[in-house]
Amino acid sequence: MRGISIVLFIICAIFFIGMIHFLLESKRPGVYPPRHVLKKRAVTLAAGGVIFFLFGLLFSLFS
Repeated sequence: MRGISIVLFIICAIFFIGMIHFLLESKRPGVYPPRHVLKKRAVTLAAGGVIFFLFGLLFSLFS
């Protein structure tokens, strides 16, 4: 169970790094794809990161 929680926290961190990447890309001038698409991707990755964080937290509490 400990290994599963570690993997879930690693996936959570990857999602949050991707979110930060897309948010920083949306601040650059003349970026493609459009800003609203990049922000939508960032929100999606943030939601996935929160879900994986909660699952990782649950697995680590019950192991």
